[in-house]
Amino acid sequence: MSRITGIRAKRRNRRRLHVRTKIKGSAECPRLTVQKSIRHIYAQLVDDVAGRSLAQISSINFSFAEEKGKPNKTAQSEQIGRALAEKAKEIGVTQVVFDRNHNLYHGRVKAVADGARKAGLKF
Repeated sequence: MSRITGIRAKRRNRRRLHVRTKIKGSAECPRLTVQKSIRHIYAQLVDDVAGRSLAQISSINFSFAEEKGKPNKTAQSEQIGRALAEKAKEIGVTQVVFDRNHNLYHGRVKAVADGARKAGLKF
């Protein structure tokens, strides 16, 4: 690993920890955390008190319902948010705390949040 890559990783980790110090999830109000890679997006509900994941979904194993081929990544992210909100309703969760990790709140991360809100989750 080069010196520049190590510095970037340290900064990213510092931003992630800065966000996490203010956000804690519980069984009644779990933490909706979003991770993204270049190709895929991952979202899960986490109960920090018990230290376990309540529900998770990713774009890897999700079949996208579109008439004209595969949707773009932002549209995929919104569908992931809606699907996670449906899973949350099944387990009895209506309110969550949003954890964007080290990512800025725009683009695909915002699309996941908007999709979850449209499906009925409250932030």
